[in-house]
Amino acid sequence: MTGTHRRAPDVRTPVQQAALLVGVVFLLVGLLGFVPGITTDYDALEFAERDSRAKLLGVFQVSVLHNLVHLLFGLAGVTLARAASTARAFLIGGGVVYLALWVYGLVVDHDSAANFVPVNTADDWLHFALGVGMIALGGLLGRRARAGTAR
Repeated sequence: MTGTHRRAPDVRTPVQQAALLVGVVFLLVGLLGFVPGITTDYDALEFAERDSRAKLLGVFQVSVLHNLVHLLFGLAGVTLARAASTARAFLIGGGVVYLALWVYGLVVDHDSAANFVPVNTADDWLHFALGVGMIALGGLLGRRARAGTAR
């Protein structure tokens, strides 16, 4: 015998797979926000101002800060996807953050200095969809993961 042991491949739970996918998508979006052409008016990209006229896919207002937040959020998702409990926490907690950003976008005057992220109406409704979707994924898939470990 050679003494080598075959290790079973790591099996991710559905909530881990969802968190990993969401994290990878956020990484991709963060990177694409720095790509001229995919981000229109790239020469008008500002660090963190309402005056950043750059738009991802010509629709979603972005800034350097906005892109960096997407990259960090993506990194968190990929990292936290390693365990079911942290994947669930990322999805639900991140969903809450995105719902808060949605509310922020609804109440802030998009032309004021308070819109430092910056966000526009398209961003606002995307944040709403992300918040609801992430909470739903974390809640529904996380419940399955907990039920599977309770046996």
